[in-house]
Amino acid sequence: MNHTEQIADLAPLAAEIWREHYITIITMEQIDYMIDKFQSVAAITDQIQQQGYEYYLFQQDGVNVGYMSVKPEEGKLFLSKFYIAKEHRGNGYSSQAFAFLEQLCKDRKLSHIWLTVNRYNTNSIAVYERKGFRSIREQKADIGSGFVMDDFIMEKEVQVS
Repeated sequence: MNHTEQIADLAPLAAEIWREHYITIITMEQIDYMIDKFQSVAAITDQIQQQGYEYYLFQQDGVNVGYMSVKPEEGKLFLSKFYIAKEHRGNGYSSQAFAFLEQLCKDRKLSHIWLTVNRYNTNSIAVYERKGFRSIREQKADIGSGFVMDDFIMEKEVQVS
């Protein structure tokens, strides 16, 4: 499958997951705005081609079950997106993904994995904490159209030696 086909598969998966996952945290209006701004076909294409992001699609038996996006920056790996469809959660995909990310860091000599997570996204925060991430600070970011992302920044050290 080429990049264009993969992005065309990923964008609707992202929209489905975001609408299901974030509805108890932010408004549908903000969800739709963020999907368009960050997870539309055009946005994903731009992130890959112009901004240095790498996307990984999780598949099981030919079914798309989730995805993640990363970007190496300043000696660390930024985990920009990490989502698993609701019906596929609890099947070990997180553990496999984090093992992959740690190996990626070792291969590229990156010392930490860091991410942002909505401060009210308690389920995801709990997963990250179980995987060894710790909250290091809070961040509020204006994303336009009157919307704000109110996040914790979490980080995990990776042994690269």
